[in-house]
Amino acid sequence: MSTVAGRAVRVVVADDHQIWRAGIRADLGESFAVVGEAEDAPGAIETARRERPDLVLCDLNMPGGGGMAVVQALAAELPVVVLTVSESERDLLDVVAAGAVGYLLKSTRSDDLRASLMRAAEGEPVFSPQLAALLIGEYRRLATTGGDGSLPLSEREREVLAHVARGESYRTVGDALFISPKTVENHVRNAMAKLHLSRRHELIRWAVDHGIT
Repeated sequence: MSTVAGRAVRVVVADDHQIWRAGIRADLGESFAVVGEAEDAPGAIETARRERPDLVLCDLNMPGGGGMAVVQALAAELPVVVLTVSESERDLLDVVAAGAVGYLLKSTRSDDLRASLMRAAEGEPVFSPQLAALLIGEYRRLATTGGDGSLPLSEREREVLAHVARGESYRTVGDALFISPKTVENHVRNAMAKLHLSRRHELIRWAVDHGIT
């Protein structure tokens, strides 16, 4: 059987539907060992940090922040693959910008899923074919329009950034946009990741330079 370093690939599976987790466990077969399961993002993060698997496989839409929260928390430590029903280009780009090593559709055939996850455990990017085409198209668009290699900000991220650039606190921004301060912080973090920035003042400077105030 195919293994990583002569052993089964250790996987943490996170999905809020127990039946789906059971199905994934069965589909993975003997080449993989499911060492932990979770039904929400906080549980996935905690389980992954405890078990230190070769790979984290998580749904995009789960309680506690979903797959995006898992990717943001773990991508620097472990390979994370999002397995989802969403074919949204926005979801794909956001997950990639946050650091996921893969984005696969739940309609992926079992054989293809196993092969993709085996590559992902080695750190190779994996995407469902139709989504890979979207990703390539986006980077081609950036290249042909003189983009700087950063992923575009969503409308909500630009809206949040406009408030933050005016010096407003996360709480004030949240009150103005009817979202929580934590959600504001997440939008700011996502924007920084997409723009390859590491400090908030760099983000504010970028906003001013691009007329987002």
